[in-house]
Amino acid sequence: MQRLGTQQGTTTNFEGQYSLAVQTSDSLAFTYLGLAPKRVAVSGRQELNVQLKPDQEALAAVVINAGYYSTTERERTGNIARVSGKDIELQPLVSPLQALQGRMAGVEITTNSATPGAAPTIRIRGQNSLRQEGNYPLYIIDGVPINSTPVESNSSLGFAGIDPLSTLNLSNIESIEVLKDADATAIYGSRGANGVILITTKKGKGQKGIQARIYSGLASVPNKLDLLSTKEYLRLRQQAFTNDDVEPDETNAYDLLLWDQNKETDWQEEFLGGTGAITDVNIAAQGGNDQTHFRLNGAFHQQGSIYPVDLQYQKFTGGFNLDHHAKDNKFQLNLALNYGVDENELLGDGINFGLKAFQLPPNAPELYLEDGSLNWEAWSEAGLTNPLEGIFNSSTTQARNLITNLNLSYELVDGLELKTNLGFTDYRSDELVKMPKRSYNPAGTPLHTSLTTKSQRKSWIIEPQLHYTKQWGKLNLQALVGGTFQENQYDTFSVQGNNYISEALIGNLGAAESLLNARARNTDYRYEAVFSRLGLNWDKKYYLNLTGRRDGSSRFAEGNRFANFGAIGAAWIFTEEAFFKDRLHWLSFGKLRGSYGTTGNDQIPDYGYLDAYEATMGPGGLYPTGLANPNYSWEVNKKAEAGVQLGFVKSRIDVGVSVYRNRSSNQLVGYPLPGITGFTSVQANLPATVENRGVEIEFSSENIRHEDFRWETSFNISFPKNELLRYPGLEESPYADRYRVGHPLNIGLLYAYQGIDEATGYYQVKDQNGDEVYDQEDRQVIFDRSRAYFGGLNNSFRYKGFSFQFLFQFVKQKGSFTGLFNTGFPQNQLDEVRDDSSPYTQVSQTPEASQAYARATESDLVIEDASFLRLKTLNLSYSLPTRWLESLSLSEVTFFMTGQNLLTITPYKGMDPAIPNGGTAFSGLRTLTTGVQLNF
Repeated sequence: MQRLGTQQGTTTNFEGQYSLAVQTSDSLAFTYLGLAPKRVAVSGRQELNVQLKPDQEALAAVVINAGYYSTTERERTGNIARVSGKDIELQPLVSPLQALQGRMAGVEITTNSATPGAAPTIRIRGQNSLRQEGNYPLYIIDGVPINSTPVESNSSLGFAGIDPLSTLNLSNIESIEVLKDADATAIYGSRGANGVILITTKKGKGQKGIQARIYSGLASVPNKLDLLSTKEYLRLRQQAFTNDDVEPDETNAYDLLLWDQNKETDWQEEFLGGTGAITDVNIAAQGGNDQTHFRLNGAFHQQGSIYPVDLQYQKFTGGFNLDHHAKDNKFQLNLALNYGVDENELLGDGINFGLKAFQLPPNAPELYLEDGSLNWEAWSEAGLTNPLEGIFNSSTTQARNLITNLNLSYELVDGLELKTNLGFTDYRSDELVKMPKRSYNPAGTPLHTSLTTKSQRKSWIIEPQLHYTKQWGKLNLQALVGGTFQENQYDTFSVQGNNYISEALIGNLGAAESLLNARARNTDYRYEAVFSRLGLNWDKKYYLNLTGRRDGSSRFAEGNRFANFGAIGAAWIFTEEAFFKDRLHWLSFGKLRGSYGTTGNDQIPDYGYLDAYEATMGPGGLYPTGLANPNYSWEVNKKAEAGVQLGFVKSRIDVGVSVYRNRSSNQLVGYPLPGITGFTSVQANLPATVENRGVEIEFSSENIRHEDFRWETSFNISFPKNELLRYPGLEESPYADRYRVGHPLNIGLLYAYQGIDEATGYYQVKDQNGDEVYDQEDRQVIFDRSRAYFGGLNNSFRYKGFSFQFLFQFVKQKGSFTGLFNTGFPQNQLDEVRDDSSPYTQVSQTPEASQAYARATESDLVIEDASFLRLKTLNLSYSLPTRWLESLSLSEVTFFMTGQNLLTITPYKGMDPAIPNGGTAFSGLRTLTTGVQLNF
């Protein structure tokens, strides 16, 4: 509610209670999403009880950020998905993208690691480009574009990279919008080919006071694999020697002859059984007057490690938002500053605790001595190195991220507004990997070593714009024209320091005896564009949206540097027609919409159209490292969509269906070259066309709406289909062993498994051409790794001061389990290999058996159903009644509990069906946190 004529206001707690200082002559405006607003005069009363009624025009109140302009759920012609900050602020996560899993149709988010700060993979309506790095969406935070490419790392995050959004504060996010179709993305031109993610931070409008929130909890691995016990493991090892007719000795049977036959170690518990402590503190203050209001926030987040090492992830964030407008409202200013620092302590040598937890024999000797040093002797006796070699290596990565945005606007004349968007970002990452010699076997005379990596991403953007709005009777016109001037600079430096005199000096490059492999790289990317939009609506029934953009990118040579992109979108609210009003009383809202347009893609390395050289190790020389190709041009994505939105029972039930088809052509790739050329690849266009098509269904309902009790449901499901539509000359190209026309890009080419060879007892695959050689020509089974469908089901219940919400995420897909059935070799296996009815019955350790096993892991034997239903989030909260707080100068006290990944139902035998290839990787930790929020 808000005092009319002022910027002062407040919100109710979950019981609907509130308090606000007013004058006896004031009037209050009460609003709630989905309900009709109401104005009430105070008239000297001390208590006002108001009940809002359902609003058939509620969709018009849902304001959606479309980037350069705003629209409403009712009037939008494009496909824009939105998640409110209230849905994600309590989740104990580092990346805001992880909070979107299961909440948006058409948006796939995969977390590649359980390590905090690792970059997730996000795909908006599938994979458009043959290049993995060509599929990143555009990130925009408060109007400022952010480089979405993961930051390089030499730590255990090296595979996934560091998430450039990890320094954001989830509690400071107002909303996240995802733009999907051409109508929504074409105004961003070449940057919008893979979708656009708009993150808007909170402002202090309409509220005064201080909010403090703190929560803490624990995170753990939610699953374990059933592996062999020592007795079962040793029996199969002995059987392998019998089957192979080989005499065991201390070299080939150290686990049978040297190691304790009664020792039983659960390595999963040793390596993955820990719990990581989580703590989060968030404080925000906001205030102002009728013309100026501000919001200041700060937060601290800490998460411990589940691994048997003392590692911490810490994040400090701060933000400031200032809004000001002149008395006549002609001049407006908005300033947003966001700064984050995170420090991530990781293992520095890529020790894979997950793999070792499953493979180490259960009777393996101790890894440490009593003094805490590594046990080299027991493992050296068996001719092995200690599995934890490198355990004392450490990596500390500190990232500092500044994102600033200034928006200025001035109304020149009635309906004509001049705007300017100014932005600056500065992301710096410093990483130090320390490798002390005590991490390695002293017999190898190791040295104290370090790896130092420093990187910096800076960018600025200036976007002047003119906005014009005019109403002629039933015709409303909205127009804008603007320009973009943007520059990105990327600098990185890395060097290896060797032979420090002391472990305490590792990292001080001046104390290293030698510096090796020093590399410095500097790139400069420049981007210019002009863009425009024309929006028309007639009588609030017929809508037309035209957008266009001309882009210029420094990643192309002259002659190919500029390209044009645009889209058209239209919508018809047919329930505003008298014909439908008179006949379809049960239909409260109905809209048909459609769009078509083009976007581009320039996500390629810089300077690919130029010859590249690097300095030789010796003085005065250069050698070529990149081959020039000035002829490649823009990758183009053509998008088409049709949709319908329906509302029933006075919009208490809403249904939306979207059908889309995107085609990406003129594919930009690093074309592989034969080694004889001296280069690995050259930047080029391929005559390939990739199509993504599908159907998205969204449903929401207000099942029960009572003064004391509310029950709301939302549901989304997506049926995506990705296909390599055409690729002339694929059979003769370097990609012949990777893709197949008529199939998705994310496929595997596998052997056809034929069971156990009765003659040899080994795994057997089909020799397709009968040449007795197993090669690529025999890989005829096409394994589709993409999802058949995915979605989420969310339910929210409120009863007086209690609130209960849960989200189920579901995925239909196939996966693979490619390890832990190499029975007979000295590593642990799945428990089921001891069952004679199991398909994993090869018990041998001969070279032929090893080769047969390798082929079996690359056959359709390993394919299995990896579908899952997961209780992704669960929130329970209770707000104290306002009457209890009056004497404490508090407006709200809420206690809450949040759970993540509490339950997963799946037939997949691997650790985590969210990472369904391999079987031993996992991402989502099970977390449980409790906390309290205080509003003053």
